[in-house]
Amino acid sequence: MKNVDVEVYLNQLIGFFEKNPNDLTDLIGDLKKDTFYEKVREQAYSNYEKDSEPSLTQQQLIDIVVSMFDDKVTKKSLVKITYAVQKTKFGFIWLN
Repeated sequence: MKNVDVEVYLNQLIGFFEKNPNDLTDLIGDLKKDTFYEKVREQAYSNYEKDSEPSLTQQQLIDIVVSMFDDKVTKKSLVKITYAVQKTKFGFIWLN
């Protein structure tokens, strides 16, 4: 269920980043902005349920970006690992 306070906060935040795209790039780099906005939405609703205040703290924004970056690095690492390992009937062979 949507909350008016949360939606107003999100519209203001998204509006700010749409008017200042360099600030968004400084914050999230080459990560996907839609994913960032969705995670911010989830956190804003969580904050509202706890404290009746949807705004995110600086630390919460940082945590969202770090988790997104960790997900991206993990996916890239797994792709690299699958190419570096070959399964044979004798077991795994690490290709260096």
